[in-house]
Amino acid sequence: MNFLLRGCFVVCVLVKASTVSINPALDNEWLSWKTFHKKVYQEKDAAFRRNVWEQNLQYIEKHNTDYFMGKHTFAVGMNQFGDMTVEEFSNLLNRRNTRQYNNKTCNIFTADDKTDLPQSVDWRPKGYVTGVKDQKACGSCWAFSTTGVLEGQWFKKTGKLISLSEQYLMDCSQSVGNHGCNGGSNYRSLLFIKEKGINSEESYPYTYHFDSAATRKNSEKDLAAAVATVGPIAVVFDAGRASFMFYKSGIYYDEACSKTVTDHELLVVGYGTEAGEPYWIVKNSWGVKWGNNGYFHTAKDKGNNCGIASYALYPVV
Repeated sequence: MNFLLRGCFVVCVLVKASTVSINPALDNEWLSWKTFHKKVYQEKDAAFRRNVWEQNLQYIEKHNTDYFMGKHTFAVGMNQFGDMTVEEFSNLLNRRNTRQYNNKTCNIFTADDKTDLPQSVDWRPKGYVTGVKDQKACGSCWAFSTTGVLEGQWFKKTGKLISLSEQYLMDCSQSVGNHGCNGGSNYRSLLFIKEKGINSEESYPYTYHFDSAATRKNSEKDLAAAVATVGPIAVVFDAGRASFMFYKSGIYYDEACSKTVTDHELLVVGYGTEAGEPYWIVKNSWGVKWGNNGYFHTAKDKGNNCGIASYALYPVV
């Protein structure tokens, strides 16, 4: 089923008139970027968007200079968000979500200290993970996180990888407190699916029953055990900053990230190490042009950076 936006959003940002002059030397690069990302502006907006793009380009160049000097563990790059301010980008994220699990409907997963976990895990080559999807200009990450974790558990039980419909959740799960493009919750979505079922992305329905399980809050040890033994796990993340907005490669880490105020929902599909540094392998929902073909690595066992282990969840199919 083609992805359709059922709803609308309004972004209101107060900005001062930019005093940055346009650099003519960047004309060709600006034109190439607009063409590649199919950007078209009204005449009254074009100069402002160009200024924002140039300022973001300066940020990217400065960050990568510091990266090559060893000051960062990850590189950034220009992408589809290049004409947006950080405030506009942040407003697209899932600010509405309240993540409080009910122990009556959600069992708590705890790592077994007697079990040795593998050094690395990646569920993608094992068939648990569908291709990277694109939520477009819509705060629907919660729906993609929900379908991603359920797709993996359905494959684990049946051996069939079926791409599930995010649009179905956006259109039909308002009764549990989801709000389409204006935010929602993977936890509430799993409760909804438990009662109502869900369509495949190709719109053919099937019915199943499951319970939910969550790892203990803030425990990366429990999250690692769940990823290693269960499969892909739905998580939340503090994503509303320029460093993540333009992530390109490497192990993402931002000490300014919050462990408690999160705004984006994602899917952890594995973990590993690079030059002795542990990382999580995470699937995003911003298309393959973002990050490393739609994925990113983020710091593991580094104080629950960006809240990745704060609210981890999976369905028991």
